[in-house]
Amino acid sequence: MGRRSLSGRFTSAQVIPLGFLGLIFIGAILLMLPFATVPGEETSFLTALFTSTTCVSVTGLVVVPTFSHWTLFGKIVILLLIQLGGLGIIAVSSIVILILGKRFSLKGRLMIMDSFDLNTLDGLVRFMISVLKGTFAVEIIGALLYMIRFIPEFGTAKGIFMSVFTSVSAFCNAGLDITWSDSMVSCASDPLVLTVTMLLIVIGGLGFIVWFDMASSAGALVRRKGKDRGRISRLSEHSKLVLVLTFALILTGAVFIFLLEKDNPATLGNMSTGDKILNSLFQSVSFRTAGFASVPQSGLTEASSLLGCILMFIGGSPMGTAGGVKTVTVFVLLLTSLAYIRHGHDTVVFSRRFSEDLVRKAIAIFTVNLLFTLGFTILLTATNPVSLTDGLYETTSAVATVGLSRDITSSLNGIGRIIIMAAMYLGRIGPISIALFFTGKGRNRDVEPAKGNFFVG
Repeated sequence: MGRRSLSGRFTSAQVIPLGFLGLIFIGAILLMLPFATVPGEETSFLTALFTSTTCVSVTGLVVVPTFSHWTLFGKIVILLLIQLGGLGIIAVSSIVILILGKRFSLKGRLMIMDSFDLNTLDGLVRFMISVLKGTFAVEIIGALLYMIRFIPEFGTAKGIFMSVFTSVSAFCNAGLDITWSDSMVSCASDPLVLTVTMLLIVIGGLGFIVWFDMASSAGALVRRKGKDRGRISRLSEHSKLVLVLTFALILTGAVFIFLLEKDNPATLGNMSTGDKILNSLFQSVSFRTAGFASVPQSGLTEASSLLGCILMFIGGSPMGTAGGVKTVTVFVLLLTSLAYIRHGHDTVVFSRRFSEDLVRKAIAIFTVNLLFTLGFTILLTATNPVSLTDGLYETTSAVATVGLSRDITSSLNGIGRIIIMAAMYLGRIGPISIALFFTGKGRNRDVEPAKGNFFVG
């Protein structure tokens, strides 16, 4: 997948990365306009490029405070870049085609298929329309819920804009915030804001396929007026696996964060028990690629920081707005290892077998992402005076497009910022896409190589 030729010169695996790169540079140019920056502040090209990259890659790492550095125009540009980056270049192109009433060409259908990692051309236009409708519906509902808190506090016009911005940023798992200067530390005791944010993050991270599967099951249940109590069992094996893994990781992460941070005065130590539980859940959800913080990340213990790196690296689920190697990828590798230890021949869950191609793909995704993360960590710590913990946390956050930082992003030198920009860009399009970008169509082997006598372990 991802190598189909769309024209005489480019494949879909080349068009998509180039599209994101083009959008990043357009965003940087817009952010460099004089009226994008508040009076008294300056925006260099590197700062504009970094900000545009973090928006398009829906990461959230920033070198200048989004809250105070940008004018309303600059914030609108940032909002649009987040939305375009979250939906993806191909999805945005599809919106234009749909608005103009044009028909999708085969080239367009192939790009949609590769953009969402689908394996069939059937129903692609209908799928794309559903993605757009679902995205905007969830973001509107999220904005309306935020308005309950933001309009009384900031006024009608400002409250509405902040609500829309925060809803889009949360759903797209971007983590950029214009409401407070400290992300969401100021509302660590506000259950409404934190709960709405968590729901938007989780919904965005589940993946579009899971959305539609759940909606279909819920619709059938409503039409039958609740008679079919076993409908949940009719979800696809993929949806059931994603839901189980998502909530298992959130709860497990929250328990560990609570135990590790409950007595830490720099994070949860001075909170009530209820707030400790709420913020433990929020931190666990945010680790999974959101980038919002309700406690200072620099105050986390070393153990929590390492746990955060693991959860960030795993990320969300396939075909959603989240980053990371994805939950199913890690589960496939763990299950395959367990099957080998038990002398099993197949990787099976819910009485369904993972194909060999999928297992190999999972191995490739995990390995390449791990190598990129470690490589960027080495480069960052070698060129900037940061600790290993801070460097690993920063680069994992960038490659997994999370956006959490232990307060070192703005202090990085020019080389460090370029390293993080490269990490965010690769994390958004996927390191595997870079390999496909240069390999093009690939070659088919006519001769099967002889089996070698190698040893591992």
